[in-house]
Amino acid sequence: MIDWFGNLEFREPWLLLAALLAVPVYLMARQAPGAIVFSSFRALPQIGGSWRSRLSWLPDAFLALGTVSLGLALAGPRIGQRNSEVHREGIAIMMVIDISGSMQALDLSTQDQELTRLDAVKAVFEEFVIGGDGLSGRPDDAVGIVTFARYADTACPLTLDHANLVGVARTLEIVTARSEDGTAIGDGLGLAVQRLRESKARSRIAVVLTDGVNNAGFESPLGAAELARSQGIKVYTIGAGTTGMAPVRVRDSFTGRSVLRSMAVEIDEITLREVADRTGGSYFRATDADALREVYQEIDHLERTRITEEHWRQYDEYYAACLALGLCLAAVGWLTRGTLFRRLP
Repeated sequence: MIDWFGNLEFREPWLLLAALLAVPVYLMARQAPGAIVFSSFRALPQIGGSWRSRLSWLPDAFLALGTVSLGLALAGPRIGQRNSEVHREGIAIMMVIDISGSMQALDLSTQDQELTRLDAVKAVFEEFVIGGDGLSGRPDDAVGIVTFARYADTACPLTLDHANLVGVARTLEIVTARSEDGTAIGDGLGLAVQRLRESKARSRIAVVLTDGVNNAGFESPLGAAELARSQGIKVYTIGAGTTGMAPVRVRDSFTGRSVLRSMAVEIDEITLREVADRTGGSYFRATDADALREVYQEIDHLERTRITEEHWRQYDEYYAACLALGLCLAAVGWLTRGTLFRRLP
């Protein structure tokens, strides 16, 4: 009850002055004609006053209280409730992931776990989408996956169903057939641009992650970058892994055992940087698992969902209750004045 009165306010507070009319209304009602005037009460028998005479002021009080209630009604009593609505305008993000044979390299492993480059990419990508380990997640953004080796393919279209998206990401595998191996960066980015063109999001970005040099496909990386720029799509590129020699786990053809061997790797950083620059994005280099996570953290910081909050107040009006009470009190005052407390002329 105390909180209720504490939150009470008036739409037109100055009209509360109308409640002060209750004083003259009461005084005028008390002085109204209707009583028999005697020059002296000495000639009348001295008897105690009846209850009606003792309560004769009640009708006038009802009229005064009715005036107070009508004054409150004019002032517009109300209680405001603060409400807010959050509008989230997400962005569209297409991840373009290299699944060529060179992604078998183990140079992105952690101290506790041996990971291929693709395994490390999938783990950090899951944190990027869902959140965790310094990444806040992308709950309001539509995210999809394009994979590429010799050929580009849509692994998952843009979706807000991130649980299903992560499930798809976990199933990604490095190509094993020699006929499918290669690095078609241009085709992968071009396919991502086609998918992003279908989105109506205010901001659309592609994140291209590769560990090699474009050596397959029909579209050149720079040609795909021009296509992205023409569509207003920003491209971030990531060079994953070391250059030179990297460890790879393979099966020995003679013993059948799994052994580590060194594999020559090369990243075309010049082209990746040019692709990013032409579209207004950035190029990042990740030589270990921690650096890869830092890259995603930087992208997460650069590309954020637009969040706007709208505040308003919704009021519960109580003028009708005050008006009804005032009319009832006035009616009771007039009725009792003419019946139970009737005054003779």
